[in-house]
Amino acid sequence: MRKSFIFFLYVVGMMQFKAQDKIDKAIQNLEQNYTQEKVYLLLDKDKYVVGDNIYFKSFVLNGYNRSTISNTLFVELYDHSKNLVDKRTIALKNGEGDGTFVLTEALKEDVYYLRAYTTWMANFPEEFNFIKELPIYNPNSEQRLVLDKNTKWTANVFPESGTFIDNIPTKVAVRLYSQGIPPTSWSGYIIDSEKPNEKLATFKNLDQNVSVFTITPKIGKTYKAIIEDNKGTKQTLTLPTVVNSGINLQLTNDAKGINYKLAGNDLAQGLQGYSIVGTINNQLVYRANIKTTASEASSVIPTKVSNDETAVLQITIFDEKQNPVAQRLFFVNPKKLNLDEPTLAFSMNNEPRAFNSFDIEPDDDHTNYTVLVKEISPSETKNENTLLSAQWLTGDFTSPIFNPSQYFEKNANPEAFDAILISEKWKRFDWESLLAGKTPEFNYKPQKNLSFKGKVTNNGRFIPNKNINLLLKTENSDKSFVPAVTDDKGFIYLDNIYFDEPLTVSYYLNKDKNQSSDSDNLNISFEALVKSIPYKSALPSTNYRLVNDKNIVQDPAIAKALQNRKNNKGIDDFNKETLIEEVKVTAKKVDKKAELDKELSSGKFSSMNATIFDLVNENQDARTSQNILQWLQGRAAGLTFTMDSSGNYIPSIRGSQASLFLDEMPVDASMINSLPISNIAMVKVLKNDGLVGNAVAIYTRRGNMIAEEDKDKEKINKLVLKGYDKSLEFELPDTTGDAYKKITKDTRETLYWNPSLSEDGGLAPRAKFFNNDEAKNRQIIIISFDKNDKLLYYNEIIK
Repeated sequence: MRKSFIFFLYVVGMMQFKAQDKIDKAIQNLEQNYTQEKVYLLLDKDKYVVGDNIYFKSFVLNGYNRSTISNTLFVELYDHSKNLVDKRTIALKNGEGDGTFVLTEALKEDVYYLRAYTTWMANFPEEFNFIKELPIYNPNSEQRLVLDKNTKWTANVFPESGTFIDNIPTKVAVRLYSQGIPPTSWSGYIIDSEKPNEKLATFKNLDQNVSVFTITPKIGKTYKAIIEDNKGTKQTLTLPTVVNSGINLQLTNDAKGINYKLAGNDLAQGLQGYSIVGTINNQLVYRANIKTTASEASSVIPTKVSNDETAVLQITIFDEKQNPVAQRLFFVNPKKLNLDEPTLAFSMNNEPRAFNSFDIEPDDDHTNYTVLVKEISPSETKNENTLLSAQWLTGDFTSPIFNPSQYFEKNANPEAFDAILISEKWKRFDWESLLAGKTPEFNYKPQKNLSFKGKVTNNGRFIPNKNINLLLKTENSDKSFVPAVTDDKGFIYLDNIYFDEPLTVSYYLNKDKNQSSDSDNLNISFEALVKSIPYKSALPSTNYRLVNDKNIVQDPAIAKALQNRKNNKGIDDFNKETLIEEVKVTAKKVDKKAELDKELSSGKFSSMNATIFDLVNENQDARTSQNILQWLQGRAAGLTFTMDSSGNYIPSIRGSQASLFLDEMPVDASMINSLPISNIAMVKVLKNDGLVGNAVAIYTRRGNMIAEEDKDKEKINKLVLKGYDKSLEFELPDTTGDAYKKITKDTRETLYWNPSLSEDGGLAPRAKFFNNDEAKNRQIIIISFDKNDKLLYYNEIIK
């Protein structure tokens, strides 16, 4: 939404504005310093099995438009103990990006969490990071993950505008909170604590989250709400204390706009000197000053404050001393989401494993579409957070809301949504801080693409003010020559570079023809300047738990996912058998990993059960990681990592912190995190075995340790930098292959995924997929933005 209309009105009489008063300065502070981003991830599924890929599309928004602030998004996978399991660095273009996580067999069955954020978001509270609970199942785990359906709930009551004043009729929202699925039906009534048998008001839930009632409170009275769900569970709440003096704000909506009514009680000069301020996305859109000495005033806020678009408006009432005394959130244009819809041409067949397709009618406004097709089970309780609900609700409010997508569907209940907003508070800023002139601490500045700081040494010493020649090359790019000069401290910088393949950096010093080369002793180690930020908060609580019963009956959706995993493994095994038949093994290969281990390890670090990674002859991809501990994530069963406050990776094995050794000498994590991977020969993970207990042992290369394929190559100083992570392409099954034909039950959930579908050779964008063996309820999601950031959105179930 672009701010076009700002209304300065005077309610009931004219009044001169002072020359930039406290509120003016606070609004200036707000608009200049509180621009913020929010993130939504669209996943191909909600539950996963080891062996699956997590496909995701990211949308980074600034208010209700795609953000242009950040070019880089970090997406991280944590286990339930907040150990960092894996992470992706995603390039953003017009606020959009996509990526993939590969779920290895080393992951235990448990609840995991996805976190997504930009570095700009780190200047503001962590609670606005995107966090999503993610159950991941592993049939080989000792424990089983189950969902506790006997969900406990809590409740609270919220008077409209946050005030509960003597003799003023007040709307009150009742809000239920639950870790899991809240009760489908609940109701309640209000009593005076002195007359518990007399019901003053009754209410019934509008949905699983909220209800409303109206009451006229009386001073000196204590009111209580008794709430009971459909299973007989009860809870009693005490309503806020009734006060004698104050102001209440009431809002309603009609075709003319937003009607507001102010009702005050026991105000010395009535409403004279009070102000009304309206903001949308931390931008001023409305202001009115009040002159009347009466205790009531009313007016209309035109919907043009939001450009006639959908938006959450925050109304704040300030008293004559310019202190905030009442606040209310309101949804502008709730029935006018102003969305485009695609025109689709379907060619559908409901037979099992049949081929299907649909075309999206092309237009000049949309060039790329995000498309997801998946099979859903209608019996599952729906708890969906869509791009729409993230854009207008969950991206800005952090309390748990069950099935927030319901408020943006065609049959949405506007009264229920209004009750949600009565119960919420805008937390992206607070007026007290603004009025005091406080601003956020901007520790993180937005940077374009990636940047690196290189420490240059020769013979182990810094070399300031020296010319360094760099050759940059990826597998699919030409060489790029970059001259650089070290600064006074011996550092060079690579700024604003984009690459999504491992970038090989070859380097050497400038020299005269008659001088001998010093490049053999030259070393550069780079540090990423755009880097992830440790998560300090606690992860959300969950209603999942682990049990020791391996024979527990899985819910049908998980049973299908496990069957699909079995199918994929069968296809892989069939293809491997076919390949083996075609290869004739003529000689026994030398086990180079065992030879390397024998050469480097002493008896103290020997173990039959150790996990060994050979970085001389194998695992050349390790050089694309920032450090060896980052590369190890998810590669050894039971090995996880957390980040300390300095960004160092701290290893743990089965929940206990592991020791770190470098060439069998104990070291701390900072030394390992700064060690160039090109200097490492081998990594050994010991799990409470041998004489050192839980440990990660790292061995550096000796002079003779050169990979076989590199022995004949000329020696060059080089290193490899890791850039943005590329997503894996979603693959359709080969329905004509013998391996697929052997599958007796196709239970795939994700039928089609394309984060960037576009026209192909002048033909309309076409999504093509094969049914699984059920083909009953296929959910199709299509998302696109035009150049003006108007959203095209489609989310329907095709039967």
